[in-house]
Amino acid sequence: MNLAESWRRIRDGERPLVPIIAALFVIWIVLGIASPTFWTPENLVNLSLQSVSTGIIALGVVIVLLIGQIDLSVGSVSGLAAAIAAVAATSLGWNLALAVLAALLAGSVIGFIYGILIARVGLPGFVLTLAGLLIAVGIQWQILGDAGSINMPFDSWLVRFSQTAFVPNWLAWVLVIAVTTGITLTRFIERRQRLVAELPAETPLAIALRGILIAVMLAIPVAYLSQERGIGWSVVLFIALVWGTDILLRRTRWGRGIRAIGGNPQAARLAGVRVQTIVVSAFVACSTLAALGGILGAGRLAAANQSSGGGEVFLIAIAAAIVGGTSLYGGRGSAWSAFIGILVIQSIANGLTLIDLDASARNIATGLVLVLAVTIDTLLSRRRSPFAGSTNGS
Repeated sequence: MNLAESWRRIRDGERPLVPIIAALFVIWIVLGIASPTFWTPENLVNLSLQSVSTGIIALGVVIVLLIGQIDLSVGSVSGLAAAIAAVAATSLGWNLALAVLAALLAGSVIGFIYGILIARVGLPGFVLTLAGLLIAVGIQWQILGDAGSINMPFDSWLVRFSQTAFVPNWLAWVLVIAVTTGITLTRFIERRQRLVAELPAETPLAIALRGILIAVMLAIPVAYLSQERGIGWSVVLFIALVWGTDILLRRTRWGRGIRAIGGNPQAARLAGVRVQTIVVSAFVACSTLAALGGILGAGRLAAANQSSGGGEVFLIAIAAAIVGGTSLYGGRGSAWSAFIGILVIQSIANGLTLIDLDASARNIATGLVLVLAVTIDTLLSRRRSPFAGSTNGS
């Protein structure tokens, strides 16, 4: 593929992550110049840990946005899950693993209810999840009771996993080699299959160069962050979830159905896509990931309280998904949008805090980035259809 064709695909939004990654590097350079502390290994380790909880929530938002819907209750669901896990493990004396499973199940049930009411009854997702936001907050406060806050033991595995569990350096390098080798071998296998089917395929040189690029992109953060505490296991979990979701969205019938529904629900139905089933599964995945994000957030704070999942959580999660390149109009986006998007949002917040600007400046900066992302999304959608910008697609 020549440079002109590559530029055309970037310009038309077929590779939305490329400009977002470029923007992320620009943001890091600017913030690093404004505050040299931003680039220190210690700060970047903290930045990575801070991104996990909301990033996982944003991953669920990406799935729902891809079908042309939205879930406004992800923050409240995460707070409710945190409350369930904390109260069950401490006040009720449950085994912590059982408490976490109960919290995840609660998230799945909420998503299932959303999916049924939207796919089968035809309720509008925006209003339904707004109502769910209020209901989840009310239930969360009732579970927490008059105290309004539950502390979790610092020696519990959940708190350790979220705060102090880091991948040993030797194992981090083993993972770099394993991931790079696995991706490269997979590409070669795909190339052989495409050649057998007489389809266009990547050249061996292109696959090798891609493998080298992946190795470099993994090796740099591992080498740099190892100067401090290294890479947290919670960060590894986040990346694994993004990677797994990306594979599901790109290589399975479910993922193709997700994109087909987001592109045109009627056409997807006529093509044999089980629209109702996939819509339900998308909301189940979104709410379950929101619950997981809330549980990890409670572990990082070693507490669950009435503010868990509240405030800006759902706004940041939705903003991260959109800033990362997922379209508001459905059908376009990537699981990696959640990863890149949350890095953009958290980097801005972290950098402006180091510069000693208050929350109002951080909110303004985040809002401006979100407006820019939505503007680009709308313009790209209009390139495909002159009517795309006039409706939400929900």
